[in-house]
Amino acid sequence: MNYILFDGEVRNALLPFTYTRPVADIRIGILTIREKWEKRLGFTTTTLTEEYLEDKFPMIELEQNILINASFLPSDALVKAVKNLQENQVIFKDDVIVAFFTTDTQEDENFDNFTHIDFEDDLIQVKNSWDIFSRNAEAIQQDFDLITKGRKSADIPEMTVAFNKENVFIEEGAKLPLCSLNATDGPIYIGKDAEIMEGSSVRGPFALCDNSTLKMGAKIYGGTTIGPHCKVGGEVNNSVIFGYSNKGHDGFLGNAVIGEWCNLGADTNNSNLKNNYAEVKLWSYETGRFAKTGLQFCGLMMGDHSKCGINTMFNTGTVIGVSANIFGPGFPRNFIPSFAWGGSAGFTTYQMNKVKEVATVVMKRRGIEFDKKEEQILEHVFEETNQYRNF
Repeated sequence: MNYILFDGEVRNALLPFTYTRPVADIRIGILTIREKWEKRLGFTTTTLTEEYLEDKFPMIELEQNILINASFLPSDALVKAVKNLQENQVIFKDDVIVAFFTTDTQEDENFDNFTHIDFEDDLIQVKNSWDIFSRNAEAIQQDFDLITKGRKSADIPEMTVAFNKENVFIEEGAKLPLCSLNATDGPIYIGKDAEIMEGSSVRGPFALCDNSTLKMGAKIYGGTTIGPHCKVGGEVNNSVIFGYSNKGHDGFLGNAVIGEWCNLGADTNNSNLKNNYAEVKLWSYETGRFAKTGLQFCGLMMGDHSKCGINTMFNTGTVIGVSANIFGPGFPRNFIPSFAWGGSAGFTTYQMNKVKEVATVVMKRRGIEFDKKEEQILEHVFEETNQYRNF
């Protein structure tokens, strides 16, 4: 069977992260949503997404296809229901399409002719950007159970202190001398060739993905995921870092989502609670204004390729677009557009020639080429987000 993951109606609610990737390639828990589906289905997937992302994330359409709404995280029951779909059947969850089996091209689809199946079990759906961190603890547990089933963890080093050891899983090549692992409130997963330096204290649920590093003395609280090829230090609470990003020094990051190829300068801090304890509002790309989140704790949302200088301070509920560069004293505003250059004193446009120069150097350090596909995506986002740069 040919499985295709589609963005669905939530794509714009997940900006700025979906400017540079389909919904399927958002990381929540240990794995990306695509990796979760492929591991459970036993098949690779392709993607139905925005046209400008298609060169990097293509779709393969065959005579028979099952399309899956990528905002839904797979469970055993849901995967079984998807695999059992017959032609012209569609699965709904609370009136939202989850998956359907079709032999038509996407332009010809008409669900009035489909047999409707209501899925009753609970599911995690990533509907808003803040769901990525607020549902992350649950997603870590699901992925931990999936990844570690029937497998044996590498040994916990003798000088490392671990509580609830059966809830700790260490992959081959990981190094973690003289640190503290507390898996009492949730699992701790340490990826292949990852490193937790001495003096670090970690509470689960927590995932440190392949080839990532926790710096000396790091303090990590539950509901946190550090994606592959990251370096992280200081204090982090209930945050998700997608991958290839650095927070190498002291400073607090809480209730936050950080994209790929980002860098937080030394002693960068974000507030995750308003002084009056009021509900946090976040910038909405759908409405063009700040929208209620229903959350008391909500920190920083930073899109791919964005960076900030040392001692940067971010207010509660700050949204930063793609490839912004923030620096200087004081609090910058709560919504910083893509390709903005500056800080609290004001912004100018971060020009594409400089953006490409930096991206080329940054990605080369990780052995990855900033190729034409990446360049075209950033050029499209630059044009699409021009409306927000009224500097």
